[in-house]
Amino acid sequence: MTRPTPFRFGGRAALAGLVAICMLYLPTARAADAFVLASPGLTDGATLNARHAASARDCGGGNVSPALQWRHAPAGTRSFAVTIFDPDGAKGLGVVHWMQYGIPASVDSLAEGGAMPAGSVGGVNRTGHTGYFGPCPPVGDIAHHYVVQAYALDLAPDALPAGLTRDALLVALKDHVLAATSIVLRYAR
Repeated sequence: MTRPTPFRFGGRAALAGLVAICMLYLPTARAADAFVLASPGLTDGATLNARHAASARDCGGGNVSPALQWRHAPAGTRSFAVTIFDPDGAKGLGVVHWMQYGIPASVDSLAEGGAMPAGSVGGVNRTGHTGYFGPCPPVGDIAHHYVVQAYALDLAPDALPAGLTRDALLVALKDHVLAATSIVLRYAR
């Protein structure tokens, strides 16, 4: 009959256990300093107020952009870009509601319905113009998902021209995004 090996704490087993415990807590510590985006008063997945809906057609809104704020931008950030895209719009082809870029690295928020930071520029929204254009999903559709994204960029605020389309902006941002974060807001009529 063989005797079981007595348990000994020390050596390689102790080191492996300690490393395993540290690995469990390491992602949590890093997540606390991750680049994050929020809309004050709204949680991720929350429903937008009608004041954020478009004022055109029968949308019934005030076309007021939601307040946004971000924190923990990575070192080397020179500017930010913010977009709002509805992947459910246009029968699943998507609708661009807002693109603002060239936002200086010193800025960490956009006020609800407020003026854009000096020097920043707008991209083309669904109307073919720059600026915010609020949601207006068809009556009876399930709530659409409005993906709000913030990008921390290594580009100077004046690096990109005004009036880019979403596709052109994404091409211009390739290899310049230091970090990105997003939230989803919803709206239905």
